[in-house]
Amino acid sequence: MYFDNAEGPVFRPPSEAYSFILRVTVGCSHNKCTYCNMYRSVKFRVRPMDEIMAQINAAKRYGQQIRRIFLADGNALVLSTDKLLNILGVLRAEFPRLQRVSCYAGPKDMLNKTPAELAALRDAGLGLVYFGLESGDDAVLTHVNKGVSAAEAIAAGRRMVAAGIKLSVMVIAGLGGKDGSSRHAYNTAMAVNAIRPNMLSALTLMLYRGCELLHEFERGRFLPLSPAEIMGELYEMVRAIELPPDSHCLFRSNHISNHVALAATLPKDKEQLLQDIAAAQAQLANLTDWDPYNNVE
Repeated sequence: MYFDNAEGPVFRPPSEAYSFILRVTVGCSHNKCTYCNMYRSVKFRVRPMDEIMAQINAAKRYGQQIRRIFLADGNALVLSTDKLLNILGVLRAEFPRLQRVSCYAGPKDMLNKTPAELAALRDAGLGLVYFGLESGDDAVLTHVNKGVSAAEAIAAGRRMVAAGIKLSVMVIAGLGGKDGSSRHAYNTAMAVNAIRPNMLSALTLMLYRGCELLHEFERGRFLPLSPAEIMGELYEMVRAIELPPDSHCLFRSNHISNHVALAATLPKDKEQLLQDIAAAQAQLANLTDWDPYNNVE
């Protein structure tokens, strides 16, 4: 649900399917990751309050049905803390049944907020942040131009957890290609262990039209994993994730990119999840023909 006709496409996480999508920015302030073309068609800009209020006013007629609001586009946490607090205050006032406000955030956005600012945002109603870690391996992060090191990404995630804002971490299976697969799996697991997120989503690399990684593949400089190899990498990643026994981390692979939808709670369901991944790998190994573009037009 969104009420906006600004330039550019609209994206949201799978779990925000029934949320009011409030576009507080257009595009992504980084917009240089070589695996992503989500916002390549638009120039990033922060939206003025009159554009934001126009969306809120249009949604007010559905106020009794709106319980969740997702702040779009690519990394709403890039906004100043004062502006975010202003927006959150308006949302609390206008939507009486509001239960949760969430957004995407880049690692630099989180590092640029002080603990006091994050605490203020938490108290104002920011309940969940989606963070595209993608990989915990420095070589992979550098190759895909993520803009931060693994240490910086881990520090960003830990800062959010320490602030008491729920954190959903996204990783991309296959991002290291064949050459970096083992290293990517292990170091990403180590990053997850260090961050201890509330939620962990495993996506699968898709070679999008218009992104540099696709061009590398077409020139023979990047070797993507087969579906069975993706499952093998995911198995190694999950096997290396060691969260404290009292942790409650929801694991999902329900993105459109995934070959198989998986669900578990870590660490409680870890062994069952490994069995499910192994079964999926055995099934996918029977494929004799698969699309390296992952069926993306």
